[in-house]
Amino acid sequence: MDALSNRPFRAGHAVADDGLHLYWRAVGNGPAIVCNNGVGVSTFFWRYTVDQFADRYTVLTWDYRGHGRSDPLPDPTTGEVGIPRHAKDLLTVMDAAGLDRALIFGHSMGCQVGLEAWRSAPERIGGYVLILGTAGRALETFADNPRSPFFFKLAGAFIEAMGERTHRLVRPILHSPVAWAFTRRAKLVDPMYASHTDMAPYLEHLAVLDMRMFIRTVLKMQEHDAWDVLPTLNVPVLIVGAERDAFTPIRLSRDMAAKIPGAEILVLADASHAAIIEQPETINHRIERFLRERSPR
Repeated sequence: MDALSNRPFRAGHAVADDGLHLYWRAVGNGPAIVCNNGVGVSTFFWRYTVDQFADRYTVLTWDYRGHGRSDPLPDPTTGEVGIPRHAKDLLTVMDAAGLDRALIFGHSMGCQVGLEAWRSAPERIGGYVLILGTAGRALETFADNPRSPFFFKLAGAFIEAMGERTHRLVRPILHSPVAWAFTRRAKLVDPMYASHTDMAPYLEHLAVLDMRMFIRTVLKMQEHDAWDVLPTLNVPVLIVGAERDAFTPIRLSRDMAAKIPGAEILVLADASHAAIIEQPETINHRIERFLRERSPR
């Protein structure tokens, strides 16, 4: 039984075309919802989604390669980690779970992954809920700082030069109380809404990731662009943005909604990039209405 929702679940590993095993877990029965994580995140941010919808839907969560319970990359310095690779893995996971078609949920980088899948398999996507993300080139709008790509490339060069020594530097910090204190003070989350209980799994997961793989994945987000996909979407779409999102400015959510025919948008006041765990009730209530009125399958 699922520990959170007390419902039956199925789990397994899909085998990608290059042999890597990708972990997936499906709770509930009914039309499918497939949840795509943000970068550096495992399935824990979707706990409120699973709890809300698994009584009527099959809610599938999964881990990207190198993340969570999926296989690590054989070589974290060269393994494929671009958005097209993750989109291909998404379809492989759906195959393994026996899902022909699904409503695609995406959080942060997961929005790019879901949109990229449209290029090769639009018939398998019944609609989108795009939460706190963008359609591409994510770093050039990070914190609305045009120099963000430069700083991330600089971080990538440092981590590459440090190699495995990076882990000896970063992991003790992420395991310490300093990480949560910094997250709050830097307003990466809203401490009035996001609890340490919700954020602890993220910090713990980040601490065990290979930092070389992580920074390469972040840099690949900048190389990807699915803005051209948006006008071609002919399925129901709900976009969720947050006014205080320091990672993905709210204007990107509005721009995406303007380019997608018939798209709906929810703008969260007083919410950050972690709104998926800060304001799950508000988000789930809006998704419920979206499902009821637009009934995407």
